[in-house]
Amino acid sequence: MKTKTDSQRALRQDKTRFLKFISNSVSGTLILALVAVGLLIAIPHANGDPNICAADQNFILTAIQGGMAEVRLGEMARLQGKRDDVKEFGRMMVKDQASLNDDLKTLAVQKGLTVPDSLDVKHQRMVDKMADLRGSEFDNAYIAGMIKDHTEAGEEFRAESAATKDADIKSVVDKSMLVVNAHLKRITSMQ
Repeated sequence: MKTKTDSQRALRQDKTRFLKFISNSVSGTLILALVAVGLLIAIPHANGDPNICAADQNFILTAIQGGMAEVRLGEMARLQGKRDDVKEFGRMMVKDQASLNDDLKTLAVQKGLTVPDSLDVKHQRMVDKMADLRGSEFDNAYIAGMIKDHTEAGEEFRAESAATKDADIKSVVDKSMLVVNAHLKRITSMQ
């Protein structure tokens, strides 16, 4: 009989140890999960400024979208354009705008923003509209579109440079503004 009682007691102790083990494991797992979530939230802001204003955020993300569209349109100009100067401008846009986009994306990451990896609806429509054009029709539409886009971008960059209180943003915007103005001057001369 004593063996039966000892066995039952041992079983209860094993059951208690097992429940403590499970409880500790669940608690440990939960604690690790909470720590991981905390790190995931903290990492994007580790080197960034969580106090970036909404206007600066919108400007950066909009500029990235515009830059991505200009790279795509530049690629199209190289392939679909008829005029040599349009093709050359397209090559320049791909090179210059890719570099500016890298700067803007780096800035966005530093500021804790999520960098878009595809075009928004507005910019995709612009690309889709140009995709069906060829030759002189493409050239004329591309030149007119680039003049319009660079004129608007120049105004937006000037406004952001004057309005932002963030030195990092101002530095990237001012550098980009020089390139935008050079592009506008060149594309306007092609008209």
